[in-house]
Amino acid sequence: MQMKPFKALRPKREYAAKCAALPYDVMSSAEAKEIAQKNPLTFLRIDRGEINFDGVAFNDDKAYEAAASRLQELEKTGVYEEEAQAKFYFYRQVMNGRAQTGIVGAAAVDDYLSGKIKKHELTRADKEADRIRHVKTCSAQTGPIFLVYKDDETLKKIVEAETANEPVYDFYSDEGVRQTVWVSSSKQTDEAIAAAFEKIPALYIADGHHRTASAVKASLDKRAENPDYDGTEEFNYFLSVSFPVSDLEILPYNRLLKSLNGLTDEEFLTAVEKNLGAVCRYERAGAYTPTARHTAGLYLGGAWYSVKFHERLLKGENPVARLDYEILQKNLLSPVLGIDDPRTDNRIDFAGGIRGLSYLEERCKKDCVAAIAMHATSLEELIDVADGGEIMPPKSTWFEPKLLSGVFIHKI
Repeated sequence: MQMKPFKALRPKREYAAKCAALPYDVMSSAEAKEIAQKNPLTFLRIDRGEINFDGVAFNDDKAYEAAASRLQELEKTGVYEEEAQAKFYFYRQVMNGRAQTGIVGAAAVDDYLSGKIKKHELTRADKEADRIRHVKTCSAQTGPIFLVYKDDETLKKIVEAETANEPVYDFYSDEGVRQTVWVSSSKQTDEAIAAAFEKIPALYIADGHHRTASAVKASLDKRAENPDYDGTEEFNYFLSVSFPVSDLEILPYNRLLKSLNGLTDEEFLTAVEKNLGAVCRYERAGAYTPTARHTAGLYLGGAWYSVKFHERLLKGENPVARLDYEILQKNLLSPVLGIDDPRTDNRIDFAGGIRGLSYLEERCKKDCVAAIAMHATSLEELIDVADGGEIMPPKSTWFEPKLLSGVFIHKI
């Protein structure tokens, strides 16, 4: 893999906690605007330029121009400063006692184009178009791509040594996650990191497929505009944070049903038993939490049920067919409920596992009729799918904590 240090544009220490923000795509425009009203320095004013106005759409020219203007203003006024020398950075997040530490660097567009940076999700053209315009108008990549690599002993030792030093940032985000950042201590360290990545055969996109595709397409546009480019220009690389597999945990991505396609509760339970797996009412207090692959929880009519998938469904010919999310889709959601495309069907909604199972119960009291609690996809399953060049079912991985925006900016 090609991974190189870069001169990050980043906030001064005293502003870091105020500037850092959750990714633009995990909240609505209204939610982002409410945050910005309380915190004028939030990076959401750049990531979501429309919140600087009333009644302006996210893809309005004014939104992108406001984002670029705001970024220039923060640099001009000294809130943000550019690193004097190209560096790697180390970014640790601690949530609920679990730490994940990534290496922040610039990944190569060519590695994505050649398939060495592997994806597992489809992207939407409208979402790509938004971020392409954002990158090109701001002349910067503002949201890091969440990458995964198989554990490497050399990188592990470097990270351990570097994170024993004094951090440049150490604060808690509004979500209660500890965010700590170190800058590499020497050019020798940077060279050692780049050399170690050269021996890594593949990187995997965990989160940020749209941001990656947009960065790559913006890069290709830049190449077309600069036919004499030599490959060393910053637009040939994109902002990333790479984590070892052993640091990460995938949370489940649960399903909420707004319709049973005309079935009664009893008829739906019968269909679940026939098409998906053995159903058993959960008699204990609280919600039923799936604890193993090929099991799920069903909340229906104010009660929880466990579902153990039929053995005949577990023998898929490829990694995708063996995923719980695919088994659910192919054997229940599509044939029984008529939900053939969960990305576009408004009869289904999704809830990241961070919200908990009580959220599913609350939604079923408001606007849904049933909920399905899933067992989380494993990192091994994700890698198997990506290595096979396959695409996972939509909404089948939820990574937490989210990488904050506004901590590192890669100017192109």
